[in-house]
Amino acid sequence: MSVVKEISADGKKLTISVKGRFDFAKHQEFRESYERTDGAMPRSVVVDLKEATYLDSSALGMLLLLRDHAGGDHSDVRLVNSSSDVKKILAISNFDKLFDIS
Repeated sequence: MSVVKEISADGKKLTISVKGRFDFAKHQEFRESYERTDGAMPRSVVVDLKEATYLDSSALGMLLLLRDHAGGDHSDVRLVNSSSDVKKILAISNFDKLFDIS
């Protein structure tokens, strides 16, 4: 599986790890990682890009959809462990203004 989700014991934090190419092929799997049947959304979402080797425009769109689903401007969505290449793509796209990137 190339998208793995983990919810904290208290249910307040969701961590989504993306492995390999983060592109349109992962769209359904990524969406299913944060949409829950009960409609509840954890307070905090962390997208771990440590093992993401590539990011394209559809991945940027998926991150925006996640942000909207999590509450838009009031959401707490962090992108962590990005490689220098991935950070460069996020910076060029001005995602540093929408997400906490580390």
